[in-house]
Amino acid sequence: MTTSIVWIRNDLRLGDNIALKEAVNHLREEDELLLLFHIHPELVRDFDLQQDYFFQTVKVFNETSGPLHFIYGEEEEAFHSLFEVVTDAGDIYFNKAETGFGKKRDERVLALLEDKGIRVHTYIDHPLHGAEEVTKKDGGLYQVFSPYFKQWQKLPKPGMQQVDRDKLSRHLTDRTEEFSSGGEKYNQLTKKPLRDWQEVGEEAALQRLAAFLDEPVYYYDEDRDIPSKDGTSLMSRYLRTGAISPRTVYHRVMQDTDGRKRQDGVESFIRELAFRDFYHMVYYNHPEAGDQELTEKFRGIPWNEDEEIFERWKRGETGFPFIDAAMKQLNETGWMHNRARMAVASFLTKDLLIDWRKGERYFHQKLADYEAASNIGGWQWAASTGTDAVPYFRVFNPVRQSERFDPHGEYIKAWIPALADVPKTYIHEPHKMPGEEQKKAGCIIGEDYPEPMVDHKRMRERAIEVYKQRKD
Repeated sequence: MTTSIVWIRNDLRLGDNIALKEAVNHLREEDELLLLFHIHPELVRDFDLQQDYFFQTVKVFNETSGPLHFIYGEEEEAFHSLFEVVTDAGDIYFNKAETGFGKKRDERVLALLEDKGIRVHTYIDHPLHGAEEVTKKDGGLYQVFSPYFKQWQKLPKPGMQQVDRDKLSRHLTDRTEEFSSGGEKYNQLTKKPLRDWQEVGEEAALQRLAAFLDEPVYYYDEDRDIPSKDGTSLMSRYLRTGAISPRTVYHRVMQDTDGRKRQDGVESFIRELAFRDFYHMVYYNHPEAGDQELTEKFRGIPWNEDEEIFERWKRGETGFPFIDAAMKQLNETGWMHNRARMAVASFLTKDLLIDWRKGERYFHQKLADYEAASNIGGWQWAASTGTDAVPYFRVFNPVRQSERFDPHGEYIKAWIPALADVPKTYIHEPHKMPGEEQKKAGCIIGEDYPEPMVDHKRMRERAIEVYKQRKD
């Protein structure tokens, strides 16, 4: 008898899990299967909403699909503790990381496992297409999304991988009492969540996908930019934690919408799945992207180092209602609407001329759906420093964004109580309200809600000049 190990990571589900399926398929009648989770100190050091949501998903998996066996510490320490307990380990299966910290961690662990004589089986499971699957005719990787997407569409999509759950349950072992140290760390991280998270885990992901496919997907192209509408899929947090796989999302969308209603929304949503893979590929190809501008000519921009200005942006106290509503939504819920993400990123980097890396790292702390590749790609896009980025002279006007995508101020009023009674005429620029209107609305500018912290027109001109100087 030997023990096979499945190392669970950001694939917190039983359904359509490649590594788990392969492990179960290769079990002999006398073998046991142990589910492992490694808590690395680096990933819980600055514990905030992002990590909190992730570990609540871990908790749901542990309680409904486990048991998980937790190890804690740097790679050598943690896996040494594993093999002190599991002395008959023969094989370990896991869905490997292709980018970022996860890739480096996996390389270190692989070296340890090879020294132990453990047979290692790794798979690409997190993207729909792995980083090297969508290539040009010459085998090179794409830098621009449009041609990447055309090639992405041509490729057959990997099918869903069904786990033999009966066989899994027969072979699953529970040795959690022997993993007390890692278990204590897990309990510490999950005992008191930072907020009351709703809809967590695999079952919630499947229910949310079903609700999205019932109606909203058909109007996704129109509704996805309106923050006050329930027009997005909200699948990003589930894809990030692996509570659902991109294969399941893709195939369910294609099956459930085939031949039904308008297809514009469906096509728009599929395009977003491709964008996820595109940014994954870019980060794989440019591992330096988290710390360095991909466009060389825009390295060394003289960013504004005023920390108080940055803090006001973080708190949602800029005096621009659309920006402030978005930041308050993020700080309270761990999520922000995608249209708002673009607006706040443009505002930070162009209106305030604050380093995009600061914004990216703040999103890293707060976003429940944080994925490094997509987040870094999005911030470099907004800052005009990345691959296939917005031109540097295109600067989002925070007032126009508000008027266009929240015309009645519903989103603004939902997140900024001080503006709840401000008339529609002034909701996008409340500082223009006459004194009497301010009293009537119960919102005194400068007291209940701040004046705009910058003059957008002037700051836009300054940003363009700064970028132009670097370009020339």
